[in-house]
Amino acid sequence: MIVITGAAGFIGSVLVGKLNELGLQNLVLVDDFSKHEKDPNLANKLFFEKIERDFFLEWLDVNHKNIDFIFHIGARSATTEFNLEVLNKLNLHYTQKVWTLCSRYQIPLIYASSAATYGLGEFGYDDSHSIVENLQPLNPYGRSKNDFDKWALKQETTPPFWAGLKYFNVYGPNEYHKGSMASVVLHAYNQIKNNGEVKLFKSHHPDYSDGMQLRDFVYVKDVVDVMIFLMKNKAESGLYNVGTGHAQSFLDLANATFSALQLEPNIVFVPTPENIRDKYQYFTEAKMDKLRAQGYSAAFSRLEAGVTDYVQNFLLNTKVY
Repeated sequence: MIVITGAAGFIGSVLVGKLNELGLQNLVLVDDFSKHEKDPNLANKLFFEKIERDFFLEWLDVNHKNIDFIFHIGARSATTEFNLEVLNKLNLHYTQKVWTLCSRYQIPLIYASSAATYGLGEFGYDDSHSIVENLQPLNPYGRSKNDFDKWALKQETTPPFWAGLKYFNVYGPNEYHKGSMASVVLHAYNQIKNNGEVKLFKSHHPDYSDGMQLRDFVYVKDVVDVMIFLMKNKAESGLYNVGTGHAQSFLDLANATFSALQLEPNIVFVPTPENIRDKYQYFTEAKMDKLRAQGYSAAFSRLEAGVTDYVQNFLLNTKVY
């Protein structure tokens, strides 16, 4: 059996759907199922059992012999969360307990790290282990993820295979519940539907024109393909970037969203709020050499193609993956 924590969430539910497409139904889904806003993400999905997050560790201790692989995707993922107690409980200590059990029972593990660990990119966006201790995340969420990465790299006892995945700017179906933390694609779509325009931040950096701030936008379908590749191939253990390796602009994103809706672009530039200007990233781009060296050869979706699929096949029809 395969365990997916955070199974009702954005990436977790798309992973469940993809595993179902591959004929895998012996899935154990772990999440906080007391909140029902994410219920549509698991509608029509096939699985063996659902376990509440608070009971999962005890369940795993009893049922470990039946588990072949764990995807630990569940986390407190809001970059606006400043309650360190919550972040340490869910992102650090809970993940340490999952790691410890996977090490004890020799269960392969993939867990969710984040590109938020890279901060302003002072040390680049290289998933080399040598820079992890020096990284300076910009918010408590990023710090909680980097704190676990640092802890994991120091462990002498490990799962037989493990990978910490540094997701870049993921967008795609099943993220409707994320509110302000949803991708800019979803926000752009909603702005167009509601107001006929997209608002983008002006540039306050001399090297970047308005709307030309760059991000590594990666489609969630590509993200889960990477995860399944690593599960099947059990490559070298360690931290891996999950992006496209090709940064594109917010202007590209807005234009792609209008194009997917067959509308002429109507883009309004607004000042970046002063309280975030000193922490605003003008460029992120995943270095993907490590994953490629492990044999991952599939192409990543260009932003235009991913946005078109997302808008036309999911958002316009209010469908989930």
